[in-house]
Amino acid sequence: MLTLPQSYFDQMIAHSLGEDPNECCGIIAGKDDEATQLYRITNVDKSPYRYSMEPKEFFQAYREIEDKGWQIMVLYHSHTHTEARPSDTDIRLATGPDGGSTWPGTFYVVVSLADKGKPSVRAFTIEDEVVDEHELVVI
Repeated sequence: MLTLPQSYFDQMIAHSLGEDPNECCGIIAGKDDEATQLYRITNVDKSPYRYSMEPKEFFQAYREIEDKGWQIMVLYHSHTHTEARPSDTDIRLATGPDGGSTWPGTFYVVVSLADKGKPSVRAFTIEDEVVDEHELVVI
């Protein structure tokens, strides 16, 4: 189960809608399963079909997360026209060269804008190319 404050849930949706028609991407950091900071990261692909996090922004966020003793809880991105479920590309990117997870223990959140009036947000883990959906609780 992933628990997020309403403000972070709303920020992910706002980020997704603000970047539409392209996909957006970002990170939510936390400690002890409590979200502490949301980082909007530029999608350097500027594409409605894929994303790549801007390396310098990602590195700066990662360094701050480590310096504060937090961890990456969530990697999020949007799908502009498809359901809120990891695509084959998302699964491939989440899988390391050894077949294990690139970010073990991290949730992958997908925001679907297929219905822009009612975005869908779902949380998953991706371990060894196996996608499991988890309950997303907004508080």
